[in-house]
Amino acid sequence: MKLAVRWATNLVGLLVAAYLVKGINYDTTASLALAALVLAVVNVTIKPLLVVLSLPVQVITLGLFTFVINGLMLMVVSALVPGFSVSGLFASILGSIIISIVGGLLYHSIKAD
Repeated sequence: MKLAVRWATNLVGLLVAAYLVKGINYDTTASLALAALVLAVVNVTIKPLLVVLSLPVQVITLGLFTFVINGLMLMVVSALVPGFSVSGLFASILGSIIISIVGGLLYHSIKAD
């Protein structure tokens, strides 16, 4: 249940980010849904490793490098999912911030435990 709620909140976050950020595009709703699923998997598998490996940079930037890592995760999803594209690092960082805010607000308003 918790995973389904996370996927749904990622999906809504991606939809809002695609609407607000010009560099994030999708062809069909199915490609957006697949991108939300792949984003969840990438965030669980690859992101923790990158955070640990970039720990010195994280300390120097007081954690702000996390925004870059989140943007890179969105670019990885763009490379893996056909029909979903992100045009650059700035668009991916801005999109990841929007996805995090929307997804976090939705997840905590649902209170999925």
